Amino acid sequence: MCCRVKDGRIPLRNQSSISVVHAGAGASTTPLRHEGEYEVAQSDGTPGNSALRESVAALRDNPRATVLVIGGGINGIGTFRELALNGVDVALVERGDYVSGASSASSHMIHGGIRYLENGEFRLVNEGVHERNGLLKIAPHYVKPLQTTIPIYSTFSGILAAPLRFLTHKSGKPQERGALLIKVGLTLYDFFSRDGGTVPRHQFHGRKRSLNELPQLDPKIKYTATYFDASVHEPERLALDVLHDALIGGKKARAANYVEAVGADEKGVVLRDRESGEEFTFAADVVVNVSGPWTDFTNTALGTSTTFMGGTKGSHIVLDNPELVEACEGREMFFEHSDGRIVLIYPLKGRVMVGTTDIDADPTKPAVCTEEEIDYFFELVSHVFPAIPVNRSQIVFKFSGIRPLPRHDDEAPGFVSRDYRIEPSTLPGNGSPVLSLVGGKWTTFRALSEHLSNEVFTRIGVTRRVSTVKTAIGGGKGFPRTDASRAQWISQHRSSLSSARTGQLLERYGTRAKEVIEALVDGHDEALTFDKDFTTGEVRYLAQHESVVHLIDLVMRRTNHAFTGGLSRELLEELAEHTGAVLGWDDATRVSEVDATIAHLKEYNGVDVGGTSVQTPTAVPVS
Repeated sequence: MCCRVKDGRIPLRNQSSISVVHAGAGASTTPLRHEGEYEVAQSDGTPGNSALRESVAALRDNPRATVLVIGGGINGIGTFRELALNGVDVALVERGDYVSGASSASSHMIHGGIRYLENGEFRLVNEGVHERNGLLKIAPHYVKPLQTTIPIYSTFSGILAAPLRFLTHKSGKPQERGALLIKVGLTLYDFFSRDGGTVPRHQFHGRKRSLNELPQLDPKIKYTATYFDASVHEPERLALDVLHDALIGGKKARAANYVEAVGADEKGVVLRDRESGEEFTFAADVVVNVSGPWTDFTNTALGTSTTFMGGTKGSHIVLDNPELVEACEGREMFFEHSDGRIVLIYPLKGRVMVGTTDIDADPTKPAVCTEEEIDYFFELVSHVFPAIPVNRSQIVFKFSGIRPLPRHDDEAPGFVSRDYRIEPSTLPGNGSPVLSLVGGKWTTFRALSEHLSNEVFTRIGVTRRVSTVKTAIGGGKGFPRTDASRAQWISQHRSSLSSARTGQLLERYGTRAKEVIEALVDGHDEALTFDKDFTTGEVRYLAQHESVVHLIDLVMRRTNHAFTGGLSRELLEELAEHTGAVLGWDDATRVSEVDATIAHLKEYNGVDVGGTSVQTPTAVPVS
C-alpha cells in the first residue's frame, strides 16, 4: 500500500497507534538521560565496557543496510520485525536497553481505548479492539483477557459535559461520567469489538449485586459496569519476543542496544557505541526514526530541526497489599475520578498497580513519580475501596514514562490524540529519506509497524511477502490454551525438571521455554540462594541470549525482580555474579554494576534496597 504525501505529510489512512513507546537512539548533542538509562563506571573510572560487543561489531564491520531503524521500543522493534520477516536488509539501534524508555512505563493493558470514543477517535478504537483480539490469538502467552469493572456513582452525570469535550477537546469542568453515558460508551465499544473476537459483551449491575460480587467497594456506588479488554503481564518480554522473531526470521537483520545516533555525514548516520565510545558511519537507503518522545532530538542530531512531539507523563505505583489484591477479585477497577482523569487499580503479579496520571512533561528531564502523584493515587484507592488502608510503606515499586504524543497547544493532556502520523524528511548529508513516527499507543504496535513498513516498502521498491496479522509472536507459537494441552506440553518437554518447574518456565517464556529447559538440563543449575524461584542456569541463559549489557537490564526487563519488590543487595550481588560470569565482568565491574543498579532503583523507582533478602510471592522447586 502506498500513501500519497500531501503538504509534506503522510495522511492518516489505515493507521495504527501506540500509547507508550520507547526512547530510541537520540541526539548526543542534547544531553539526555531518559528513565531507562544509566551509566556504569569501569574500574578505571570510564563509563561502560571497553570491549566492542559482537552485535556492535556486526554493524561496524558491515556498515550498510537498506533500512536503519533508530529506536528500540515496541514500535521500533515491531517495524524491525515487519521488515526482517519480509527479507529486507535492516538494522536497528537503541541508545539504551531495549524497551527501557516509554515502552517500559505502560499500564500493562492491551485495550481498544473506550475513553477515546468521547474524543471522536472511532478509527483508533476500531483498530485497537481489532488488534487486541488479534494479540489474544498470536501472543496468548503474555496477552490474556482482563475483566474490567467501572464503579458508577450517579445516573446522569456528565451528559452535558461530554458533548462539549467531544467538540472542543478541552477538559471543561471536572465531572465523573454517570451510568447513562457509560452505557452508551460500552454499547459502542461492544459494536467495535464484534470482529470475531472472543471477548464477552459488557454487563450492568445495580448496587446490591455489585456489592455482593465486590463487597469491599464503596457502598455509595449506584451501579457497576463490567466489560473485557486484555492485559499484558510481561510487556518487556513480549517486546523481546518480537525482537527475537526478527533476528531469527530475518536473514539480513541486525540489532544492537546501547548504540546511539549522534550525527550524519555525506555517507550516512554516525553511530556511537555507548559502551566502548567507538563511532562509525552507517549507510542506509531509508532511515526510520522511531524514538518516541525523543524523536525531535534524534532529528536534531541528524541535522534537521523538528517540533513534532509534545508528550505527557504517566506514573504508576505498585503496592504490596494482600487485602487490596483480594478486594479486586482478579479484575481491574477502571473509572473516572471527580477531577475527570481516568484511573485504574489493577492486581498484577501478586501486587496491585495503581495509575495513571496525564501531565505535560519535558522530555529533557527524567520522568519520576512525585509525592503529589502518590497522594493522588492513595486518594483514588480510598475513592473505590474506602475501608482498605494504603500507605507509603506498601509501595514496592513506582515508575513513570513520557507518552510519545504529538505536539499540542491548549488542548487538555487527556484529549491529545493517541493516534499517529508519519513525517517525511531527508538526511542533509546525502538526501536519504527519513520517516519519523509521531504519536501512537502500545496496543496497536503490530498494525502500526505494518503500516510504517508499507511506507518503507514503497520507497525501496519492495512488495510485502509476509503478513503478520496471524503470525504467532515468540513463545505464543503453539502455546497450550487448555489445561489438558498444558499438561501434555509439560509432559513432553520437562526432561529432568519437575512438572511444577516446567510449568513455571512455560508461563514465564511461553513455548520458548523449550530453549531454556534445554540449556538448564545441559548445564549446571541450582536455585539462587536469595530467590528460590530463579536458578543460576536461568540467569546465565538470560545474560547470554537476551542482549543483557548491564545488571539493570536483567532485573528491570528480563525478570520481574524489581517490579514485585523482590530485590535485596544480596540478591543483586548473586545476580551480578552469574551475569558477570557470562559477560566477563571482573570483581570491580560486578561491584559497580550492583551499586549503579541500587542507585538507579532508588532515584527512578523509589526502591531502597537494604541488606536483607526479600521473599518473592511464591517458590517452585527447581527439580
